Amino acid sequence: MDRAYKVLKIDELTRLSDTGGVEHYYRHTIKTRGGTVLSVDISEKDFTAEKAAPILSKRATDADTILAL
Repeated sequence: MDRAYKVLKIDELTRLSDTGGVEHYYRHTIKTRGGTVLSVDISEKDFTAEKAAPILSKRATDADTILAL
């Protein structure tokens, strides 16, 4: 399968939520087919292969489209 991106690394991060608690999220550093390297933050609830893949693919496709302008 030829994806629109390659995951270079994933960092787990925390921040204070708007409601006062702590929330976890994951910063994915990806490289697109066009060579663009970008970071995409994904929430803890979306940190599954089934949910993260379409998010990362869309961001990679958008970045390559902008690069081609």
